[in-house]
Amino acid sequence: MAQLYYKYGTMNSGKTIEILKVAYNYEEQGKPVVIMTSALDTRDDFGVVSSRIGMRREALPISDDTNIYDYVEGLDPKPYCVLIDESQFLKKHHVYQLARVVDELDVPVMAFGLKNDFQNELFAGSKYLLLFADKIDEIKTICQFCSKKATMVLRTENGRPVYQGNQIQIGGNESYTSVCRKHYFKPEALTK
Repeated sequence: MAQLYYKYGTMNSGKTIEILKVAYNYEEQGKPVVIMTSALDTRDDFGVVSSRIGMRREALPISDDTNIYDYVEGLDPKPYCVLIDESQFLKKHHVYQLARVVDELDVPVMAFGLKNDFQNELFAGSKYLLLFADKIDEIKTICQFCSKKATMVLRTENGRPVYQGNQIQIGGNESYTSVCRKHYFKPEALTK
């Protein structure tokens, strides 16, 4: 029986590597998968899922008007799994469509993304995945500055923490650092 999985973690927790690993395992057995990512994420290229260790795959970009359900329903053969990267950028209607893929087409969906933004607010996609997912897993990593679990993302500009601004600013290690609560709230502790 298909399920909707939501796997979240901070930056650098290995979410994209997990997607690529799952895709490889299915495809090695001759089972086709669909890989999708947000059209907003153009760090590497448009419609590309890429990890920091250099692995990359083409993916269907999801924009506001993408109907994921219709796309998956129209595929022949039916995929064995749908894999979504950068799922925090999904809209409410996208998450509903993913739930329909699971419930009506009986295709498992694994969505990977951040849970909270740099201001510790939920992204829209994260909020609705937390509400509708059948199974929720945290992909853990450690704080950049200590050995505690990283639960937050600290945005920086010129090495300084930033706590205000647009929720979405595409970037990687040059803009974001995974940190524990202490190092999020006490940025001066970063130098100690």
